[in-house]
Amino acid sequence: MRLRDYQVATVDAIFKEWEENQSTLAVLPTGCGKTQIFCEVIRRVQPRRALVIAHREELIFQAAKRIESIGVGAEIEMADQRASVNLWTRAPAVVSTVQTQCAGGNGGRMTLFKPEDFGVLIIDEGHHATASSYRRVMAYYGQNPELKILGVTATPDRADEEALGQVFQSVAFDYEILDAIKDGWLVPIEQKMIEIEGLDFSAIRTTAGDLNGGDLAAVMEAEQNLHGVASATLDIVGQKKTLVFTASVKQAEMLSEIFNRHKPGASDWICGETPKDARRERLEQFSTGQTQFMVNCGVLTEGFDAVGIEVVVMARPTKSRALYSQMVGRATRPLPGVVDGPPTPEMRRMAMAASAKPSCLVVDFSGNTGRHKLMTTADILGGKFEDEVIERAKKVAEKAGKPVNMAEVLEEEKEKARLEAEERRRAEAARRAHLIGKAKFSARTVNPFDAFDLDPERARGWNNNKTLSDKQTALLLRQGIDPSGMPYGQAKQVLNELFRRWNSNLATLKQCSLLKKYGYETKNLTMQEASALIDGLAQNGWRRAA
Repeated sequence: MRLRDYQVATVDAIFKEWEENQSTLAVLPTGCGKTQIFCEVIRRVQPRRALVIAHREELIFQAAKRIESIGVGAEIEMADQRASVNLWTRAPAVVSTVQTQCAGGNGGRMTLFKPEDFGVLIIDEGHHATASSYRRVMAYYGQNPELKILGVTATPDRADEEALGQVFQSVAFDYEILDAIKDGWLVPIEQKMIEIEGLDFSAIRTTAGDLNGGDLAAVMEAEQNLHGVASATLDIVGQKKTLVFTASVKQAEMLSEIFNRHKPGASDWICGETPKDARRERLEQFSTGQTQFMVNCGVLTEGFDAVGIEVVVMARPTKSRALYSQMVGRATRPLPGVVDGPPTPEMRRMAMAASAKPSCLVVDFSGNTGRHKLMTTADILGGKFEDEVIERAKKVAEKAGKPVNMAEVLEEEKEKARLEAEERRRAEAARRAHLIGKAKFSARTVNPFDAFDLDPERARGWNNNKTLSDKQTALLLRQGIDPSGMPYGQAKQVLNELFRRWNSNLATLKQCSLLKKYGYETKNLTMQEASALIDGLAQNGWRRAA
């Protein structure tokens, strides 16, 4: 199994975090190979035994198959399947559902295993780890002080981040979906917003942080709204393979029926109650192109990878960033064999652009949202953007009337917001120019983000209540950086940049800070290049040459 560069970096970061912590979290978007990552972790910890926990049957079989593909034996502990506890016959890895681990009396089936027999516990879809069942499992196996715990998840809700920070001691790696698109591992996402007259979410209640299921189903099952969704979808998608998410089983069945009225035999649907054999057959027909539309209710958000999905239709709006991310992630994978050969991000992006699947399209339906903040692709792509930029990008998509590349829109709106803020600062400076005053300041204090051309990372919830060590604080102060009032994540970002520069012989903070005053770009300047520029400035009377 050949790992991609970010996957190697993730695994290395996990083991680095385990040097000081028992548990850590790896955050990567759907389609970036979280399973490959934890398989490599399992391979590296051998001969220590590994336990993988998930919450759905499909994820269990998928994980077991993938572990065995790297030459490590895996047993399943689920329903009537049993993993050996015998020292001489047991496999190096066990894969089990959290429900199985907690089932039964006397503490659950987990008590059949000894905590000290396992070296690593892996929580697949780690955003579920805040649930009490997962906490029970982690607490039981965590009785072994030598146990290491890893959670892997796609982009979580911002509200969930703080809860995850209480379960996992650190975040080893945080790879945003926009980073994966820029690096050429995922296809660009286009957003199409459709307004349906009469679609009104304003009276829907909020339950457990998302739209109330019953209220939402009633709205989406209304005849007018069903036909509005179906007609708009048919007009937009053409012949593209399309995955549709619905709010209820009834909506899934009715929507699929309407598709088939327009295009006989083009659509099928499944739900949680669909018999396994029928579900498998329908998904196979969809994967092989025998049906164009697969309409589903609450089934295909996790553990489903169908090659070539080009369109995701959100016929069930949500306030959950994690859920929305999972649904969009079904379509963000490039076609097999397209990106694993080209060695650079630019070449991978070019290969995707020339392939039969150069991008994916996400179709959202808007109406009167009332007080609800519904998710769009701007939310999942905007992990490192300020909320203002995300809201601006949403408005652009709503007004566009056509599919728009949301990554490009976010970057454009970020630049517009920056220019507007700069203009406001200039106006304020001009207004105050006639005032004379005195201010106390530290001549040593510098802005590292400005000096290094860094965009400050958005504060993440899992970093709440975390503080720098005395050693880290002292290091920043020695560099002339005052970390007081700086969010923990941004302080770590600066520390990482300092170490990166030292290891790569790049310009120092002092050099960058000086050169920025004269308008030089500093992000990738070497020490030698920066020194030459500074010498040139000095020789020219501290004026930049024309």
